[in-house]
Amino acid sequence: MARKYDESDAKVRPARSTRPRSKDRPSHKDAIRGFVIQVDRGRTSCVTEAGVLVSAMKARELGKNSVVVGDQVALVGDTSGSEGSLSRIVSVYERKNSLTRTVDDAGALERMIVANVDQMVIVIAAANPEPRSGLVDRCLVVAFDQGIEPIILITKGDLADANDFLKPYLNLGVKTLQTSRGGDLIPIKELLRNKTSVLIGHSGVGKSTLVNALLDTDVRAVGDVNDVTGRGRHTSSSAVALKLPDFKNQVNSGWIIDTPGVRSFGLRHVDRDRVIGSFSDFADVINKCAKNCSHDEVGCELDLWAGSETARKERVKSLRGLLNSDE
Repeated sequence: MARKYDESDAKVRPARSTRPRSKDRPSHKDAIRGFVIQVDRGRTSCVTEAGVLVSAMKARELGKNSVVVGDQVALVGDTSGSEGSLSRIVSVYERKNSLTRTVDDAGALERMIVANVDQMVIVIAAANPEPRSGLVDRCLVVAFDQGIEPIILITKGDLADANDFLKPYLNLGVKTLQTSRGGDLIPIKELLRNKTSVLIGHSGVGKSTLVNALLDTDVRAVGDVNDVTGRGRHTSSSAVALKLPDFKNQVNSGWIIDTPGVRSFGLRHVDRDRVIGSFSDFADVINKCAKNCSHDEVGCELDLWAGSETARKERVKSLRGLLNSDE
């Protein structure tokens, strides 16, 4: 006869005895403030308010890719800066702005590269490689959207005249400068003084050369432009913030952030109306368009405004390119 089982036959194993985790988290009241100048392979270089350079790692709760150059962070642990010391980043202070770049061809993925900048210096070469308005327009949209003051800096001014290229941007009130190898850097230093400025531009336009001239040292590698493609090769692999030397008895002459050659800026987070608003020279024309005008259709007032003028047609083409971009 088969045996009948009841609940008394069930063997219930006791639960594992583990100490409950406390809900009280450390307040880190003794944390000191630091400025992130470089992020490289899990190690973050920071400068404290006392001017000490420390190496730090992120706390686990901050997650992946949560700290970028320009961030203001809270540091705990060994912040002496001595050899072999390692501190820990426990929090990131609120950012006033940030810049992202697309990391794939589809533009679906964006990665933050810098934060908390005052000025965006858009570096364009007058020649070799040829200046392209696409990146400039994209940078201006991001700068206006994030509340960053844009500056267009023309390098290699001794190779070609860039005045015609700059004309459309002079009407926008954007500051412009031109420089050449061995030229006077005083006007540039004046604009960078007491500011955190980020350099943006295609590879080969002379960003690293400019940084070396401003710092009076070969801190950044430089490269040549390919004769076949007309494009430069990447010499900077990651963004880094560099302290500018004293200028006119100013102890804090500002920071300059050199970035790798940027292929394109991410605009997915920028509202369509804000993109259009960045082209302030179109304001009166766009107001005449139909209410639901896509600005890329037959009968759009922009086509009438552009007419046969090459410069105006290029501006309209640039706007439509940004509006139709998936990046």
